[in-house]
Amino acid sequence: MTALPSATALYETLEAGVRRRLQANDVAKPLVVGIHTGGAWLAQRLHHALQLHEPLGTLDISFYRDDVSTSGLHPQVRPSNLPTAVDGRTVLLVDDVLHSGRTVRAALNEIFDYGRPDRVLLAVLVDRGDRDLPIAADICATRLDLPPGEHVKLRGPEPLELELVMKTAS
Repeated sequence: MTALPSATALYETLEAGVRRRLQANDVAKPLVVGIHTGGAWLAQRLHHALQLHEPLGTLDISFYRDDVSTSGLHPQVRPSNLPTAVDGRTVLLVDDVLHSGRTVRAALNEIFDYGRPDRVLLAVLVDRGDRDLPIAADICATRLDLPPGEHVKLRGPEPLELELVMKTAS
């Protein structure tokens, strides 16, 4: 069984990485958008830490996924909320775990339905590799190489905790 790092320590690493990347790209006011559910929790913390006054955006990508019918996912649908225009903006897209790349692809599709940002930066707490799509995080707190059948899940919002979940055979 894989030992998981502390979610709090990983969040601090993620926040520091976001600050460095925004500064390096001369972005003072990104539009922070979190993917439900864990990404929205992280985005809310980052939004507060960056002291942004513009509202936080959240996405529910359930209807944008291309694998809902085949993955066995039973999404709990929540409304998406992008309270400001994305056109010409730098969007900081936040998710908890990057695995296949399908969630991020769906989020990008939804963002582009709202407009055309200048840039989208992807920040994730955990990159666990094994992509189905060629998607990479710009900012990542940690990378985990997990054996088949093991998945990592962020629990929260208070406290944030990483949990190892064993996929059961169906």
